[in-house]
Amino acid sequence: MSIFSRIAMLFRMKTKTVLDRAEDPREVLEYAYEQQQLLLRRVKQGLVDVATSKRQLELQAEKLRKRIPRLEDQARQALSHNREDLARQTLERKHTVLAEIEALGDQLTEIAAEEQRLATAERQLAARVDQFKVRRQVMSASYTAAESQVRVHESLAGLSGELTELSIALGRAEEKTDQMRARASALDALLESGALEPLAGVEDRVDRELREIEIARSVEDELAALKQAAPSEETEGDTS
Repeated sequence: MSIFSRIAMLFRMKTKTVLDRAEDPREVLEYAYEQQQLLLRRVKQGLVDVATSKRQLELQAEKLRKRIPRLEDQARQALSHNREDLARQTLERKHTVLAEIEALGDQLTEIAAEEQRLATAERQLAARVDQFKVRRQVMSASYTAAESQVRVHESLAGLSGELTELSIALGRAEEKTDQMRARASALDALLESGALEPLAGVEDRVDRELREIEIARSVEDELAALKQAAPSEETEGDTS
């Protein structure tokens, strides 16, 4: 297969795909139904035309038949006046009219047969159109229902994807929330232990400990002083 053949085949495939996507079966069915109705109207119009032609021929044949008695009377009158030549011409005209009537009869027979064929075709086509109308309605309704189902399924499929993404997002949010809770708990423990006290708190604690040391030292000094003073007071008491 040449490169041009491949390109042509690919183009036909692409075109068919686009047409398949753009084609709505309901529109195709509606168009086919309209065409059948148009054909039925044409057949009915043809039947009316044939019936009209048939009636015209019947009227013409009837008019010619009415001329026969008059031509016969004219032939008899011509003979009564010893005008055999005129009687012969009149009879020739009579037979000419009879030939025309016979030809009209043949045409009427053909037209009647055509009228019968058209009437049969009209009945059959009308029945087919009615059947197609019912099938068109059923198929259109079925396609509409299938189309609705596809749209619902597509929506559900999209919703399923969104729900999956949402579940993932919620899982991540829960994971981050747990991490934040663990971190907050750890910070609370550190704060309670004093490891994360602010700098001002550290300075206050140092000052407090230094004061406690000074107080303890002052207490020890005063206690030592009291101990030293205690023997002297006891000696003075004994002397007195």
